[in-house]
Order: sequence, then C-alpha cells, then structure tokens
Amino acid sequence: MGDLVAKGFDEIPGVSVTAEPGHRRALEEVSMDDDDAWSAVAAEWAELWGGFADPVRHLIVVATGIRPETRVLDVGCGSGEFLAVLTDIGAVAAGIDPAPGMIEFARARVPEADIRSGAVESLPWPDASFDAVIAINSLQFADDPDAALAEMRRVTVAGGFVAVANWADAARNDIHVLERAVAASFDEELPPDDALRMPGGLEELFRRGCIALVAGGTVAAPWGAPDDNTLVRGILLGEDSAGLADGAATVISAASPFRMPGGGYRLDNAFRYAVGRTPTSSA
Repeated sequence: MGDLVAKGFDEIPGVSVTAEPGHRRALEEVSMDDDDAWSAVAAEWAELWGGFADPVRHLIVVATGIRPETRVLDVGCGSGEFLAVLTDIGAVAAGIDPAPGMIEFARARVPEADIRSGAVESLPWPDASFDAVIAINSLQFADDPDAALAEMRRVTVAGGFVAVANWADAARNDIHVLERAVAASFDEELPPDDALRMPGGLEELFRRGCIALVAGGTVAAPWGAPDDNTLVRGILLGEDSAGLADGAATVISAASPFRMPGGGYRLDNAFRYAVGRTPTSSA
C-alpha cells in the first residue's frame, strides 16, 4: 500500500496523518500534529464526512441556546460545516483550525466568519470574547486536554457555555469494525479507547476544569455510503488510487453486515457530548 493520509473518524474528528510506505496508520492513531496531511484531504473530508457530525452540532446549538448575535467559537472548525450552521442561525461565528487547507475551505464556505489559524492550546482571542465555545471532534487531539479546556474557558464569558463532543467508545461505533479489519490486514491492533471516549470521561474533564455540567450523554451519528466506491473512499480517506485498490476488498468485506437491502451501506455510530457553564465569577 502506498503512503496514506487517513482521517481519525473513530477517534474525532479530527486529524489525518501520512503513513510510512507499506504501513496503514490506524485511524485511532491520528494526531492533530500533521496539519499538511489534514490540508491534503480537506476537499474529500468535506464531501464524504463534512455533515457527519450534524446530529451533535444541532443538539449543542439547542443546549447552549445559540440565537442571533450569540458570539460562538468553533474550535477545530475543519471545512466549516458548523460555522455555516451558526451563521444560518444569525450567530456571530468564529473558528480556528491548525490546517491551512481546512481554513481555506472554511473561509470559502463561510466568508463572514472570523476564521483564524491556530490550536486550542493557544486561542488568539482576548479573555471573555465568546458566549459559547464549542469543540466537536477536536479537543481529544490536544496534547493536554485539561489545558486546552482551560483555554476554552478563558475566552468564554463568565456564565457562558463550553461544549465538547467526540466519538464514543469503539463498541458503540460500526466504523470500528471496518477500522479493525483494515488494521488486522497489516497485522496491527487498534489502540484502546482513551478516557474521553468512555462513559463519564467528558464529565470528569469538566469537573477538573471547574465547568458546571448542564447536559451530557450520547447522540447517534450514522454514516452512509451509497455504493462500494464511496464506502472505500470514505474509510481510506486520502489514499491514492493504488492504495484504494489494495484496500477495497478488506473494507467491503468488513462492511458486509452493514449493507442495506436496496444497496449502499449504513454504519451506526455515536458521539459523547458534554455542555457546561463557566463560573459566574473569577473564583
């Protein structure tokens, strides 16, 4: 198999990596450090996975009470799908992402949003700049999630909302079956779930960060592919034509339990989310 750029779907969001020749990097091993790789798959990501997190996006909009003129920061904004949702509501939207290609895509999609380059560990806005700060499929990629959450809290007004969402534990995600099969084809095993994917993990993060939990749980996040080609492109995101051909049989075989009677595939997955409020004073 050739060099692979792979999106970390089952660990989100979200960032892709370039594998060594002859080695397919397991999707859960993806880190946010390889911004060039993320940039390389921006268009394919937007096409194949851009709307995937819409169920949790809309849930968080409701839980945080976002309305016209609400100032909202999307941390790890990717190709701008959530920013588009926010601007459609009439919110004052801002976004940040470390990948230049993603930023370019997001700015084209939502030109009115304030979109900046950077990482969650060092947000380039003053204290108390936003009414709500939201990280969907991104915070888990920070080297220090606690420090990243503290930075999100810093730019949120007192009494404002902070929300985080990421993939639930692997057992709740059909995509994990396909990822495991691809890893096994290279005699590899997927890494174990990290704490934020497990029940109570986000709630504990909020407790340590002194953010009062107001809502949390899981939300269904199904992903569908109308045909074999789309399925393979989605799972092997960023792979070249030779790599797609090499990996197609493994992906299609592993996906057979999820094939729909009328054709195509449906993979049922889940996100965990937590929504909280920052303290109303500096204490």
